[in-house]
Amino acid sequence: QVQLVESGGGLVQPGGSQRLSCAASGSFFYIYTMGWYRQAPGQQRELVASITSGGITNYADSVKGRFTISRDSAKNTVYLQMNSLKAEDTAVYYCNAEVRLRITSAKLAYWGQGTQVTVSS
Repeated sequence: QVQLVESGGGLVQPGGSQRLSCAASGSFFYIYTMGWYRQAPGQQRELVASITSGGITNYADSVKGRFTISRDSAKNTVYLQMNSLKAEDTAVYYCNAEVRLRITSAKLAYWGQGTQVTVSS
C-alpha cells in the first residue's frame, strides 16, 4: 500500500507565500503523475497542478504564474510552491499520486489526508 503525507499548510496573509510537501511511502513499483488538488467549502475538488514522472507540468488557469509544482523522484516527494496568495486560494489541499504497486498491476490513484491553507489578513 501507499501512504501520502502532506505538510506545510496553515494561515498566510494575502500576497504571501507557502510551500506544501507530500511524501509517498510504502511498497510500490513506480509512481507516475503526482499532483495537488484543492477543495473549498461548498465547491468541488479541482486540479491545481500536476507533474509527470518525466517532469511535464500542468496548471489550473487560476494559479498559472503564481504556483510552481516540482518533485524529487528520489524522495518520492512532490512540492507546491505558492506565491502571491489570494483569499480565493483558501481550501483544503490534497496530494494525489498515480501508483503501480507491482509491475503487473494496474495504476491506482492514492490521496493524502489533506492540509488546510487559509489566506486571510
